[in-house]
Amino acid sequence: MGSDASLDSLKTKLLTIHHLKNASAVLSWDQETYMPSGGGPARAEQIATLQTLAHEAFISPETEKLLGTWVDIPTGQLLEKARTTLAKSSQALIKEIWRDFNHASKLPSAFVNTLERECSLAQQVWTEARKKNDFSLFLPNLRTVVTLKLEETQYLGYSDSPYDALLDEFEPGSTVEQLKPLVGTLRPRLVSLLQHVLNSSIKPKTSLLTQSFAHAAQLEFGETVLRKMGYEFDRGRLDQSAHPFTTSFHPNDVRVTTRVFEQDFQSCLFSCIHEGGHGLYEQGLLPEHYGTPLGEAVSLGIHESQSRLWENAVGRSRPFWKHFFPLAQSVFPEQFGNTAFDEFYLAINHVQPSLVRVEADELTYNLHIMVRFEIELDLIEGRTRVEDLPEVWNQKMQDYLGITPDRNTNGVLQDVHWSFGAFGYFPTYTLGNLYASMFYEQAKQEIPNLERGIAEGNLLPLKEWLNQKIHRWGRQYSPEELVRRVTGQDLSPEPFLNYLEHKFGDLYDFSIKPET
Repeated sequence: MGSDASLDSLKTKLLTIHHLKNASAVLSWDQETYMPSGGGPARAEQIATLQTLAHEAFISPETEKLLGTWVDIPTGQLLEKARTTLAKSSQALIKEIWRDFNHASKLPSAFVNTLERECSLAQQVWTEARKKNDFSLFLPNLRTVVTLKLEETQYLGYSDSPYDALLDEFEPGSTVEQLKPLVGTLRPRLVSLLQHVLNSSIKPKTSLLTQSFAHAAQLEFGETVLRKMGYEFDRGRLDQSAHPFTTSFHPNDVRVTTRVFEQDFQSCLFSCIHEGGHGLYEQGLLPEHYGTPLGEAVSLGIHESQSRLWENAVGRSRPFWKHFFPLAQSVFPEQFGNTAFDEFYLAINHVQPSLVRVEADELTYNLHIMVRFEIELDLIEGRTRVEDLPEVWNQKMQDYLGITPDRNTNGVLQDVHWSFGAFGYFPTYTLGNLYASMFYEQAKQEIPNLERGIAEGNLLPLKEWLNQKIHRWGRQYSPEELVRRVTGQDLSPEPFLNYLEHKFGDLYDFSIKPET
């Protein structure tokens, strides 16, 4: 089985479109890192133009004709020629191209142009509003973006909730109906576990982590960890931005960002590790599939599993710090030189309800996601108004975490996602946590002495295992299929919940009795 000229022509067409999208992505990366503020309006037009050109090229009659050689365009069913002459990987490729084509064909080019321009403008205003702690500055842009996303759901169509149409863009096949029981399982056990921790007599010395840490030294330490993880700097960069993110223009050009606060040891470091997990996924995609769905990550949930696996299962683990704590002591001798390992390890894993999601501990993190998921759902389904978001946000934070934001910068303005229209993205963080626990448990079974190696500073066997098991496949398998291939099981919250209960029970000296 193999290919023919029409499939090669289709791949060539996709490659041209991908170049346009990546040119737009470079402009977006620059907008978030180095662009002068005065360039904003012009940059929004540039990005909108490139994305519109890519959209029009993708839904063109030429693309439809090339794709129609292999698949029935109205239904997505593979034609006999595809089933009998193409390898399984090429059949998967055709199915994914059709999925993208079917999605894109529903969106008018004028709408795509407007959405891209307004989201670019909204990101710039969000950055300013966040600095000034002024939600009213961001409100008109956010209202516009929400209106456009609601319009998008009408173009895309849905069976039950309009939110499903948006969620499907980030986690293919996932629905509100599937998420609600998952959240329902997580919430009570997380809340119960949190109460056990808060009631414990053990109190970490968190002041260790809020001393003064030099800006340059923090960046240097973060870069050192990235290199140990296997992030290749001849194929990647580390920069700074208002909100940490990862972007990729090719497996050989992957960019991650972090942010540095002088009196917070954790923010820069764990942003580096988290975004490094994303970056390793992008660097682990096969270059020969660049420009096609087989050269792209399968879903945001799987992507988040990589960042959360590295950040938490590895980066907050005892073996990791057995190696990296002495290094931290040498970089920050005044801050950590006289600190005992167990004292530091407890502090780095302290659990405390906090205002900012990206700096939340791994126990309370999913409560932050539940707040956002419920707000998004109510917003898209029409139960909440955009202008009421600060009040709604603050109330949900009080309900879930028992704390109320002191200002909107630490509340409704803290995340960049809504500014660029990423409604439906947040649930993938929770899915990523669940996937991450399953993948890491499997890695421990398959990699001899994995954690002993990590304690010696050898992180590459894990990186290489993830390359082979997850990264290299791109979108050849669905998220559900990939999880089953890697672990032999379907997605379940149990490994994640068991991991948290065991870890924090040990740290805070309590035990959770299994339900009977």
